[in-house]
Amino acid sequence: MHENQLVNDCLRRHGGALLFMAPEWRETERAVPCQIVDVFALQVVTGFTRDPQGKLLLEAHPSVAAGRSWSLAKAAQLARLDARPERWVVLQRNNRAWGMFWAGGGLHCCRQELLETSQSPALSSAIVPVTPEAVLRLVLNLDTGDTSPAVTVLQADAPPAVVGGSGVLRAVLLTSLAWLAVLALSAAGFLGVLREQDRKLELLLERLLAIPRLLRLKSRPTGVAFVPRLLAQEGPDPD
Repeated sequence: MHENQLVNDCLRRHGGALLFMAPEWRETERAVPCQIVDVFALQVVTGFTRDPQGKLLLEAHPSVAAGRSWSLAKAAQLARLDARPERWVVLQRNNRAWGMFWAGGGLHCCRQELLETSQSPALSSAIVPVTPEAVLRLVLNLDTGDTSPAVTVLQADAPPAVVGGSGVLRAVLLTSLAWLAVLALSAAGFLGVLREQDRKLELLLERLLAIPRLLRLKSRPTGVAFVPRLLAQEGPDPD
């Protein structure tokens, strides 16, 4: 219930466009970076053109990495002026907003909101099912139809039916290995700092242990200092 309330708090309206912002976002923050998402086709806007009548048309691609970023004001203006404004959601480029949108139910809430406020019956028939594979493909840019070099190499080496699953597994494996490498480097640096601190502590202890010996040596009287004292004890010469 708490999570649903947080997701609902992320839904905002600005300039006639539907926004999905982090819960801590304030309306005075108009310059935050945002992307425009087609929540029905699961695509991210990469640019825009105009039709022969001069109407704005947003161009989208099934890849978060390929999507462009705009300020909130610009993104809301583009989403509102597009020929199909009921398709778009302005998504803040924020880790918390992204997590709640893609994995916390925000995408579903945005679809429901646009379906309830739209007058176009064609939207419900053009919905791409939201599955973990579809979201992972969108976020990691693993669409089998993508023409990026990495995917092209995979398609050349493997049959088309195998590329999608093996590509996802390979991307997850490479991401895991990258994080493990980062953790290993961090652990090695931390252990190096600990060894350096141990060495400094050992030197400090050695110096602290040497201080009492130095004080005893300084307080011990020398042989020359004993001569007047001994003469005074023996008394005057009998002659």
